Amino acid sequence: MSNVLIVGAGGVGQVVAHKCAQLPQVFSDITLASRTEEKCRRIAAQIERPIRTAQVDADNVPQMIALIERVKPKVVINVALPYQDLHIMDACLATGVDYLDTANYEPLDEAKFEYKWQWAYQERFKQKGIMALLGSGFDPGVTNVYTAHLHKHEFDEIEWLDIVDANAGSHGQPFATNFNPEINIREITQRGRYWEDGAWKETDPLSVSRMFDYPGVGERKSYLLYHEELESLAQNIKGLRRIRFWMTFGESYLKHLEVLQNVGMTRIDEVEFEGKKIVPIKFLRALLPDPASLAAGYTGKTSIGCLCEGVKDGVRRRYFIYNVCDHAETYREVRAQAVSYTTGVPAVTGAAMMVTGAWKRAGVFNMEQLDPDPFLADLARRGLPWHVEER
Repeated sequence: MSNVLIVGAGGVGQVVAHKCAQLPQVFSDITLASRTEEKCRRIAAQIERPIRTAQVDADNVPQMIALIERVKPKVVINVALPYQDLHIMDACLATGVDYLDTANYEPLDEAKFEYKWQWAYQERFKQKGIMALLGSGFDPGVTNVYTAHLHKHEFDEIEWLDIVDANAGSHGQPFATNFNPEINIREITQRGRYWEDGAWKETDPLSVSRMFDYPGVGERKSYLLYHEELESLAQNIKGLRRIRFWMTFGESYLKHLEVLQNVGMTRIDEVEFEGKKIVPIKFLRALLPDPASLAAGYTGKTSIGCLCEGVKDGVRRRYFIYNVCDHAETYREVRAQAVSYTTGVPAVTGAAMMVTGAWKRAGVFNMEQLDPDPFLADLARRGLPWHVEER
C-alpha cells in the first residue's frame, strides 16, 4: 500500500482518481492536485472513498517539491499539460519519488513531439534510484505495450507497424476536441512524419490518408500523423523497417479546423490585441467546450490498435491487437468519455506496476522496454480488455 499524488484535474485526472480509488490495496491514500483546487474537489465529491485535494502550480518547482514532501507519495502521476513534464520531473528528482506521465514534453513555443528532453534525465534518475515511466496512456502507452507483447509472443522480428486510432463517437457539438484543445490542435496541424528504412520522412499535414476497417466501428478514413510513440518504438523494437500512425477525423471537424487555421486562430505565437499580448490558440481553448464536459450523452466507440507484420520461425505473420471502448459505458462507470478513460486507466495500471514492483527499475523508461504481460493482465482487469487477430 502506498500514497499516490495525481497532478491534473481534467478529464483524464478524473478517470485516474476514480480508478486509483478502486484499488485501496495498492493506493492507500490519494491526493489530487491542480492549479484550480475546486476542480479537484468536484472530482473528489464523485467518489465514495475519501480523497485529499490540493492547489499547486505545476510550473512552480518549489511548490511541487513542497507538495510532494507534504504528501509523501510513492509515485507522482502527471496528467497535467505536456509543457509541465520537466518541472514535475525536476520536483520528483529533488524529492526522490517515482514519476509517470501519459504524454511527452512539448515546448510552449513549438509544436514538437520529441523525447530528447526527458531521455536526458536518464542518468540523474538512475543515480537517484528512482523511476520515470514515460507515456503510460493509450497512444502512447498501451500501443507500445501491444507492440512489445506481439514481439515477445508472436514474432521473432516485427518489420512493419501501423498504429491506428478511431474515435467513432458523437458528442453533439459542432466542433470540440476530446482532450485539451490546445494540445490536440497543435498535434494535428503539425507536419506528418513516419520512420522507414532508417530515416524519418515528412508529409504535409493531413495530406496522406487510407481506409481502415476498425473492429466495433467499421471502415473509417484515417490520416497519417506524427505521434511520439513512433520515436521510442523505432529505437527500441529492433528490426522495424517502417512505423506509421493513423487517426480518424470527421469531415465537419476537418472543415472547422481548416477555417480556424485560415483565420489564424491556431497560431501558437503571441499577437497584440487591444494593447495586450495573447496567444490565439489559448484564446480558442477558452472558447471551445471543456473536453470533460462532453462525457454526458457521448455515444459511440473508440477503436485503437496495432497492425504488425513480420517473421516467426521463418514464416511471415500478420497480427492485429486492439481495444474497443464504449463512451456511454465509461460515463456510467467514472462519468468520463472513452478518450479520457483509455488514457487514464493505463496511467493507473502503470503506476500500480511501479508501486507493486512488477515494473521497478531505476532510470527513464518507455513502455515497450518493460515486460508487457503483467501490464496487459492488469489493464484488462481495470476495464480495457485487449484482443488479438491473425490476419
